[in-house]
Amino acid sequence: MTEKTRVAIYGAAGRMGKRLIALAAADPALEVAAAVEMPGHPLLGADSGETAGIGKNGVPLTDAIADDAAVDVVIDFSSPAALDALLNLCLSRNLALVYATTGLSDAQKEKLRTAAGRTPVLWSPSMSMTVNLTMKLAQIAAKALADKDADVEIIEKHHRFKADAPSGTALKFGQLIAEEMNLTGETHGRHGKPGARPHNEIGYHAVRIGDNPGEHNIIFGLLGETMELTVKATNRDAYASGALSAAKFLAGKAPGRLYGMNDVLNL
Repeated sequence: MTEKTRVAIYGAAGRMGKRLIALAAADPALEVAAAVEMPGHPLLGADSGETAGIGKNGVPLTDAIADDAAVDVVIDFSSPAALDALLNLCLSRNLALVYATTGLSDAQKEKLRTAAGRTPVLWSPSMSMTVNLTMKLAQIAAKALADKDADVEIIEKHHRFKADAPSGTALKFGQLIAEEMNLTGETHGRHGKPGARPHNEIGYHAVRIGDNPGEHNIIFGLLGETMELTVKATNRDAYASGALSAAKFLAGKAPGRLYGMNDVLNL
């Protein structure tokens, strides 16, 4: 591994890809070694730095990582449909992978776990460092309230373009809390006359508004008192910065298990 961590960015012309390129350029510990977009993308051949609004960086947008490109870590913010090809690439070239795409099926998550046995892979439903810290706090709260008859509701807000609902981050919050509190049910929104709220469920509520980059509110409600954990992103740099920190962490790590943001944060 060189002094700088050399990253290849998939989805480089998208909103997240552009911020990854811009923030990586400002980090002396990082080097953008490749900027990849899907075949046929209209910006193929353009300078990725100019596309990201930071001026020329000499790294063109391509539809694949060049065979002679020196890359330590691939960062992907593209689409679940690209997962198979991406894993084949990383496994064939022994490239570490920071996978930041949500909306995966259970089968795709299993493919990530299997690949992690052969090459370093880090995946998290959210690359935000404060989201992952809040997840830890939610686990602590859930464990403490496990036998206190607490109700749990999760409200998440995202931009109008988000394809999946609830967010992968909201579902991860729910999974962690359910494991601590032994909650076996869930509901997604309510309407009509559903009756009294069951105590063994988590309620999920997805809001899609404007350009909201991400907001999660975890509510623990007891009779007479309520506790809320709220984490908000003000722009997409929260996710880009977390992914770049994950890339620096993952470079040089051994395969054998699926890493997560808890490893980056030493939680």
